[in-house]
Amino acid sequence: MNENQAGFSQARFNQTLALFDAANAEDPNQDEGQPKELLYAQRMSDMIARFAPEASEAAQLAVRAQHIQRWKVPRNTYPMTREGYHAWRTGLYTFQADTAGELMRQAGYDVAMIECVKKAVGKRGIKINPDTQMLEDVASLVFIEHYMLAFAQNKPDYDEAKWLEIIRKTWKKMSKCAQAFALSGKLKLPEALVPLITKAISP
Repeated sequence: MNENQAGFSQARFNQTLALFDAANAEDPNQDEGQPKELLYAQRMSDMIARFAPEASEAAQLAVRAQHIQRWKVPRNTYPMTREGYHAWRTGLYTFQADTAGELMRQAGYDVAMIECVKKAVGKRGIKINPDTQMLEDVASLVFIEHYMLAFAQNKPDYDEAKWLEIIRKTWKKMSKCAQAFALSGKLKLPEALVPLITKAISP
């Protein structure tokens, strides 16, 4: 991120990250001995620093808030149908965007910057809005490196065709730059799934 950009305040930026982290530290679910969504948020920030260190301030904030307090909107609060799943995702995006926006307001951000971050966290404008696409890229890279293998282990009933579909959908969400980064050796691919990933993305 370019810290010399107009209107940038390191103190305000750091305060906002601290507020996001405090909100995620309330997560009752644990992952590697830490609150699950706090660890996820830190992995998102680590990934954007590796993938796009010059990313915008809005993108940096959005990736940290990607799953903010996700546990407060459980899947079972919506019908357990395909339509219910999509409604849950939409509701979750709105909740996370509004939560991030309120914490940014507390830290002193103006309406314009808050709206930029809410747009990205709310997944509005994928493939069109650069900050939204950056969040999608970083989320996909984090999923591949940290979560794909565990997801596979929890889905023993999925056959190869299902896995090829999942990998291709993830790949399709990513920009060309993110795809290149994933194959550059800078991303730790889950070794057991490399043959499937290779097959899925081959022409």
